[in-house]
Amino acid sequence: MEEQIVKQIVKQIENGPQWRVTLKEAWPLCLSYIPIGLACGILLHTSGFNTILTGLVSIFVFSGGAQFMIAQMLTTTAPILTIVLMLFFLELRYALLGSSLAGYLKGQNNRFLFFFAISMNDENYAINYLKFVTDRNWTPKDALQVEHWSLLVWTIANVVGSLIGSAVSIDLTVVNFALTALFLYMIVMQLKTRLILLISVVAGVLSAVFMMLTKSTLGLVISTLIASFLGFMIEGYVKKRWPNSHLLYKIHDPSGQPEVDKEDIDI
Repeated sequence: MEEQIVKQIVKQIENGPQWRVTLKEAWPLCLSYIPIGLACGILLHTSGFNTILTGLVSIFVFSGGAQFMIAQMLTTTAPILTIVLMLFFLELRYALLGSSLAGYLKGQNNRFLFFFAISMNDENYAINYLKFVTDRNWTPKDALQVEHWSLLVWTIANVVGSLIGSAVSIDLTVVNFALTALFLYMIVMQLKTRLILLISVVAGVLSAVFMMLTKSTLGLVISTLIASFLGFMIEGYVKKRWPNSHLLYKIHDPSGQPEVDKEDIDI
């Protein structure tokens, strides 16, 4: 604790007040949130959320992908249970992201950790992780302020988008297009190896099959679970038995070399 106080004093002497230091790190992220937040607010309003509910969802969910999904699934009258399950599995990655920051948050009380956890998303995680690794004066309080700056701008953008949505008529088909484009982008960014491409295709086929069998969006939850466990099992088996398998080759690597995880390298 004393070390953190010393770091804070040094930072204020060198760079000014703490809020100015954290805002300097967060403002590029905050600017990028404005157009996406406006679009998200408009879509949430179109799917039935009033301005107050839009603000609350922005604060308590704080995830562009999740909020776009909520808007899309509500327009297709998906059951609440299905929406909750999809949100759970979509946001489960934060358990892994948060665990990678645990070492930098030692000594913080449970109240601090609670507010830190509910304010974290992919983008502010990336900023804080980089700062923790490269800046020895970066403190947990600095990281929390970065999260709160991004949360504030995101919420304001969503609320303003909701107000715009109340004044402008939006075709509901736009919601489906926006979510499809978002998740297609997320898939493309994850396509590093041929194995991931194979599992993505399998997941798409399973989604269609289980949605026809269940006749509801619950089939998406089932297919997601099956594809995830299938991919995990195949990857572990292939890496163990055939480490030079073509399934592990990088898609964009002209040399065609298998992808090697950092944990697989002996240092």
